[in-house]
Amino acid sequence: MIEVRPGGRRRIDRVLAPDYAEGVERLPLAEVRALRDEAAQEETDLSYLRRLLHARIDIVRAEQERRISGGSAVVDQLAAILSSNAVGPATGLGRYQTQEPSRAEAHRRHVEALVSDVDLSDVSALSDDKLDLALRVFVGEEASVSGRRREVQVVVDLLNAEIAGRYQSGSASVDELLAAERGWPTNPGRSKE
Repeated sequence: MIEVRPGGRRRIDRVLAPDYAEGVERLPLAEVRALRDEAAQEETDLSYLRRLLHARIDIVRAEQERRISGGSAVVDQLAAILSSNAVGPATGLGRYQTQEPSRAEAHRRHVEALVSDVDLSDVSALSDDKLDLALRVFVGEEASVSGRRREVQVVVDLLNAEIAGRYQSGSASVDELLAAERGWPTNPGRSKE
């Protein structure tokens, strides 16, 4: 389960700390953007972890179904199993992510360690009990990750709303943003060269 440790040093601990976005309306725009970017990176990592878990859940369920219906081996269906969620109807918020996962290898190891004695590389060799256990563990972890992801999305949305509000009120401008990104001075009386 994804735990949040008060005072912890991990990114999720910071992003989900009660005071993470406290006083955001008084922070400079650059700091608000930095907070939003950190929270968005955590959302990206949690989304990646969810996709890893969904793939394993789909593999286990496909093997359970194969045993009931007598269909073809899961390995023969793997491409269809793994692509079914990619082309199916969206679930969740379906937010466009601009970042890549920052801890992909750590997430993969985490998912593999959830059911340490269940090797999905030969799912047909597993007992029914081991398949049931794997499914319960993966589904439970996916629920935990999804819950934390929704909490992080609330933080991202709050920070995005603060940024948008500043643009709407005129207290921030696109020209200043572009100048800052290019390293230009923001004082309009100075040269941008």
